[in-house]
Amino acid sequence: MQPLVSIIMGSTSDLPIMEKAAKRLDDLQIPFEIQALSAHRTPAEVEAFAKNAKAKGIKVIIAAAGMAAHLCGVIASMTSIPVIGVPIKSTLEGMDALLAIVQMPPGIPVATVGINAAENAAILAVQMMATNDTELYNKLEAYKESLKEKVVNANKALSELSYKFKTN
Repeated sequence: MQPLVSIIMGSTSDLPIMEKAAKRLDDLQIPFEIQALSAHRTPAEVEAFAKNAKAKGIKVIIAAAGMAAHLCGVIASMTSIPVIGVPIKSTLEGMDALLAIVQMPPGIPVATVGINAAENAAILAVQMMATNDTELYNKLEAYKESLKEKVVNANKALSELSYKFKTN
């Protein structure tokens, strides 16, 4: 099985957040790889990864970084494969990472999701790949339909709550 998505994190301390992306990709049956690479500690390995990703068949890279958050942009500077940045809340409530990932120079875009929003990064990666894959698109449609069902079920449960002044 060849990976289509790479999940890259600056350190394994990001794993509790990035597991949400891995779980969503796994649930949607998308082959992926997951590894730790540091823009500051292992720059040669980051470069080798980025420059070889296309040859490996990678379609989208999800990169997580906290604090200085250089990993996402460094990877994006070395490949034309779409990179989705996940800012990790480590200092300053994650705002430092968010701003570092969002504020890329012209020509080096990094799509960015919310702080610690790894699951959304996975969904966005699948949406990117689904633009020319009907089967994948249908999986996404089914997943999004299941989100609606959760809200319908939640409202049913809420309707059964009883309070003296509750009107619905």
